[in-house]
Amino acid sequence: MAIAALPLLLVAVFFLACSVATHALPGAPEPAAAAASVADYNALLSFRSLVRGDPSRALASWTSSAHNGSAPAPCQWRGVSCGTRGRRRGRVVALDLPGLGLLGTLTPALANLTHLRRLHLPGNRLQGALPPELGRLRELNHLNLSDNAIGGRLPPSLSRCRRLKTVLLHTNKLQGHIPPELFGSLRSLEVLNLGQNRLTGGIPSGIGGLVNLKLLVLEFNNLTGDIPWQVGSLASLVGLGLASNQLSGSIPASLGNLSALTALTAFSNRLSGSIPSSLQGLSSLSTLHLEDNSLGGTIPSWLGNLSSLASLNLQSNGFVGRIPESIGNLGLLEAVSFAENKLVGKIPDAIGNLHALAELYLNNNELEGPLPLSVFNLSSLEMLNIQHNNLTGGFPLDMGDTMTSLQSFLVSDNQFHGVIPPSLCNASMLQMVQTVNNFLSGTIPQCLGARQEMLSVVNFAGNQLEATNDAEWGFLASLTNCSNMILVDVSDNKLQGVLPKSIGNLSTQMEFLGIASNSIAGTITESVGNFINLDELHMENNLLQGTIPASLGKLTKLNRLSLSNNNLSGSIPVALGNLTKLTTLLLSTNALSGAIPSALSNCPLEQLDLSYNNLSGPTPKELFLISSLSSTMYLAHNSLTGTLPSEVGNLRNLGELDLSDNMISGKIPTNIGECRSLQYLNLSGNHLDGTIPLSLGQLRGLLVLDLSRNNLSGSIPEFLGTMKGLASLNLSSNDFEGEVPEDGIFLNATATSVMGNNALCGGIPQLKLKMCSSPTKRRISSKLLMIIAAGAGILLVILSAMFVLCKRGRLRRAKPQITLPNDKYIRVSYAELAKATDGFTSENLIGVGSFGAVYKGRMEISGQQVVVAVKVLNLQHAGASRSFDAECEALRCIRHRNLVKVITVCSSINSQGGDFKALVFEFLPNGNLDQWLHKHIEEDDEPKMLDVIERLQIAIHVASALDYLHHQKPFPIVHCDLKPSNIILDNDMVAHVGDFGLARFLHDGHNDKSETPTSSRTAIRGTIGYVAPGEHNSTLNY
Repeated sequence: MAIAALPLLLVAVFFLACSVATHALPGAPEPAAAAASVADYNALLSFRSLVRGDPSRALASWTSSAHNGSAPAPCQWRGVSCGTRGRRRGRVVALDLPGLGLLGTLTPALANLTHLRRLHLPGNRLQGALPPELGRLRELNHLNLSDNAIGGRLPPSLSRCRRLKTVLLHTNKLQGHIPPELFGSLRSLEVLNLGQNRLTGGIPSGIGGLVNLKLLVLEFNNLTGDIPWQVGSLASLVGLGLASNQLSGSIPASLGNLSALTALTAFSNRLSGSIPSSLQGLSSLSTLHLEDNSLGGTIPSWLGNLSSLASLNLQSNGFVGRIPESIGNLGLLEAVSFAENKLVGKIPDAIGNLHALAELYLNNNELEGPLPLSVFNLSSLEMLNIQHNNLTGGFPLDMGDTMTSLQSFLVSDNQFHGVIPPSLCNASMLQMVQTVNNFLSGTIPQCLGARQEMLSVVNFAGNQLEATNDAEWGFLASLTNCSNMILVDVSDNKLQGVLPKSIGNLSTQMEFLGIASNSIAGTITESVGNFINLDELHMENNLLQGTIPASLGKLTKLNRLSLSNNNLSGSIPVALGNLTKLTTLLLSTNALSGAIPSALSNCPLEQLDLSYNNLSGPTPKELFLISSLSSTMYLAHNSLTGTLPSEVGNLRNLGELDLSDNMISGKIPTNIGECRSLQYLNLSGNHLDGTIPLSLGQLRGLLVLDLSRNNLSGSIPEFLGTMKGLASLNLSSNDFEGEVPEDGIFLNATATSVMGNNALCGGIPQLKLKMCSSPTKRRISSKLLMIIAAGAGILLVILSAMFVLCKRGRLRRAKPQITLPNDKYIRVSYAELAKATDGFTSENLIGVGSFGAVYKGRMEISGQQVVVAVKVLNLQHAGASRSFDAECEALRCIRHRNLVKVITVCSSINSQGGDFKALVFEFLPNGNLDQWLHKHIEEDDEPKMLDVIERLQIAIHVASALDYLHHQKPFPIVHCDLKPSNIILDNDMVAHVGDFGLARFLHDGHNDKSETPTSSRTAIRGTIGYVAPGEHNSTLNY
């Protein structure tokens, strides 16, 4: 009864133990075996404990139950194999759990399976690193952990597993160098696959010590350096895979010693030089792939001696010369590619001898002459790609009968002529046919596609093919039988007649349909809306009539729609707004009428062309909210009315804007200067008035500007002469007046047109304008006007301040005391400020002042990330410490909307142990006023301009701040260093006065000129050029 109650696993172990016990009592295991079995048992349970995911419950049978203290034996667990003889009897010798999706990490306890010979866990989701303890598995001969997610480095300890014959660790995430120890000790190794990892460094030269190696795969890593010549000493090597690394240098001649080699793949590296002639002795070689390198010279004729060669790929190198005739000797060759080289001459007739050939790639060379007729007799040929050469001649009429296996016929961009053989319809395996840009004539075979269900690509664009009646258009009806069709393009031919309705019956899998640049008449059928997978529709440059079908709005995957240069009429369907993937809409040169639907703003357009139509009404402002517009927006030659919407400033990525020859009125919006990517701007032929906005000067990339034939007035802005990239300027037929500038583009009469502005004068003689009565009058008067206006503004501010000050009388003075910020200020350490500014790096440096530098930083305040300005005092500078104290005292007791807001201060020790003092302010993104008033030589950013209103507002803000400072309680404060660089502008261009390092309190009972302990004092208080006269006097009396 007790035995019956035991799990079957333990019963089997019990009887196994009894059958081998010759000196022990019946039913009891040998003590040593029991202890060893327990160790194996615990190791496997440790492995199981680190498996977090077991989707197929493969380890469900791995239980921890035991019976009466007897030795647990996991030999019946899934994936576990035990020895049956000698010292391995009852011990785990193999762990096989492939392709089970196990998720977890490898336990170091596996090293306790001391008799383990096979560890086979491919196709799972194992992670982590390889435990170095695996090096203790001295009996291990098979290690396969491929197709997992194991990372880390290869442990050198694996070199102690000297019985290893197979190591398969490919398709993981291993990193680092390959340990040289592996190649010095594992002399029994026969298979080593470390491919598809992230290994770096070179291939160790000690690899020559793996004398029994038959397969070496290191492909798809990041290995660098040369291929070691020692690889040539691996006499047993059958396969060598070094592809997709960054190996350089030449191919070692020693590889010619590998007489057993059948496959050599070293594609996608940086190998150079020629193919060594020593390889001609590799008579067993069946695969030679050296594509995508920098190999050069001619293609060796001795390749024809490699009689076992079945696949030869030398694509994308720098080979020159002719294709050797000896290639025809390779009777077993199934695939050959010499594409993308610099080969010349004719294609050798001998290629017709390759009766096993299935794939021939000769595209992208400089080959010439006709395609040998023998090629058309290769009944095994499936892929023929000879595109982008200079080949001539025609195609045999029976080619479809002889090339019975043909799947892809790619002959584009050559000089072939003649007709498309009707026998092509008999190539029942045909999937792709492309004859683009040749001189083929005649009609398209009407039977094409009738018996070719796999046909998916038909591209005859750029030939001289004809169709004038329904019969010759019959090929479209045949193509409707091809349910896998994704591309049909017959553009740029001589097709005429009415577009058949059957075009709408093509496969719903269609992704590209092109009939452009023909003479096709008729209407666009509504059934085109059935192509729900269509990506591009090209029908431009035809004679199509009628309306644009609203069913196009169903093509929700459409990326490009081109119907330009037809005779289409009616309105633009609102349903086009449903095309949420449409990036290109080209409807120009038709007879479209009505308003532009605002629904087009739903499309992520990059290119929009509605020019040369009869569209009317105002331009929808929604169009100017399409932020994705980056190429062109052409609305020219319509009847659009209204004003140019101010939303035009949103087109920050647009390259070309053409609204010419409409009836747009009003002024040019000032925010057009926000279109910083504009290179072409044409607003000619409208009813625009007013002046040219100064903001146009912000378009630094502008190449062409045409504002002709409008009602613009005023003077020609001088900034147009400073736009270095401007290549064409047309201001003709307006009402401009005054002197024409004489710099920049205005020095080029052929690039500038100012005709039809009767009040203009001056300029270079080639413009043939009248002379100005006083050449400098306008400029002098404008400068005087600016000086007078600025002086009057300053005088008004000073008088206002003095009036208020005198009215309130002198205020009491008191001796201030420096007080640390109270609890409303956050506490911040040096380390926090260093972290906020990335260690006070130069990248975050905003500016440098007399007593220190200001850095931009990012801090967490009240749970939010806030951008701040950190002013760090240079305490080595005389007066810096006093400046810090003065600024703390001033900022402690003042708060005003036009003063820079202090967040906190820091007085601490820096990382070198020195004193550290800093103030943290609110960051104001528009910089200081000095940057807006004066262009500095070192600045390369876009010019900053202030209009009159902004200047006046800034003056008011500064006056408001000074009024507050001079009359605030309890102590008035004199700034003592007010200048443009100390006036900071926020995002709304509101001015804030900052830098109180020289501020002085006015206390009762003290003279203005007296010094207080907290005031900062130098020989001259303030900046030269901005020092108040009274301060200068007080300095003399110091």
